[in-house]
Amino acid sequence: MRTDARRSWTARGCDASASCGNHHRVGLLEISVAAGASGPVLALAGEADLTTVAELSEALTAQLASGARHLTVDLSGLRFADSAVIRALVLAGRKLKARNGGLELANPQPAVARALSLLGVDQAIEVRATPIQDSRP
Repeated sequence: MRTDARRSWTARGCDASASCGNHHRVGLLEISVAAGASGPVLALAGEADLTTVAELSEALTAQLASGARHLTVDLSGLRFADSAVIRALVLAGRKLKARNGGLELANPQPAVARALSLLGVDQAIEVRATPIQDSRP
């Protein structure tokens, strides 16, 4: 965990330099949370797929459990996302919409933006390509 005001997880509890049991240098996904102008900002970095979706779901669920109505997911550091990850984001978006809130996906890299578009996610969830403004000084 980081020592600043942000909370950080690394998939499977490993960092990029760690060797984790039967896994080869895991640490494909890093998730951090910071305060944003309209609510929490979940920043994703690395690669997200079926092997890391549980950690992403846990982070999304934690934000929902804290009462967040608006959540921004910063995808600027995410190089790859498979359908399991996109499904987790869509489900979180549905839950937020049910409480009159919303999910915003910000700054996706081209490969992730293309996947979101091909799957029609950009028709159901706001996807924007502008920088995130947070509330930290």
